[in-house]
Amino acid sequence: MVKLLLKKSYKVTNLKEIKFKDLWGSNGVFTTMRLLGKPGKLILYDNHISNLIKSLKRYKIYSKSIENDIKNLIKNNLSKRIKYDHLLRIALTKKLISLSIRKRPKPCSNFELKTLNYKRKDPKYKNLYYKYILKKLNSYDPKKVDILLVHNNIILETCTSNLLLIKNNKYYSPKSNCYIGNTIKFLKKKFRITFKDIKLKDINQFDEILLLGSGKGVTPVRFINKYKWKNKGMIGFKKVNQYFKLLHRQL
Repeated sequence: MVKLLLKKSYKVTNLKEIKFKDLWGSNGVFTTMRLLGKPGKLILYDNHISNLIKSLKRYKIYSKSIENDIKNLIKNNLSKRIKYDHLLRIALTKKLISLSIRKRPKPCSNFELKTLNYKRKDPKYKNLYYKYILKKLNSYDPKKVDILLVHNNIILETCTSNLLLIKNNKYYSPKSNCYIGNTIKFLKKKFRITFKDIKLKDINQFDEILLLGSGKGVTPVRFINKYKWKNKGMIGFKKVNQYFKLLHRQL
């Protein structure tokens, strides 16, 4: 069970606080942002909000005041006394806004991927239909394991992150049936990433596999036991992580 530093819910109509609801399984959307430093700053805040607004429109729960409402709720709920290394989650339905903050689990150096034959519902958007995924994730320590989603023998994403696969100093990422997150959007402006369908049977052609996201940052995968894949080096990780650290320097 994840321990939450903060958990609050509000009515969309008047921003009146009510009993907290995490909203998982509801018809709605969410985003998760890295919260870092003292006072806390949100990494890629504008990008997250832009993507969130697109998702709200897609699910027909957008309102003209929603962006300012979110901004004010975040401002009112962050403490100036805490040095953060946390994740802030904002979830919205037509009637409710929920905010939660949890400590960011720092991935270990021997990180593993399990696999699951599953495609998220409406995967181009961060919707709240995550109960099945959460059930699977709760079987593992998030510092040690994530789950690789595969559909029709095509690699998609993990339950929490985008994927970057490296072969002969070239960088690839799945293009179909997955959410293209803000971290990988930032990185693709720094170096060339080829987005393409990647077959599961070809996974052992790749030297490195990295997880990219607000929670995982840039995390190198060490092994995938089921397919006898093992990491073959750290050159790609060092390059990618160097660019990723630029985000922290901008705070």
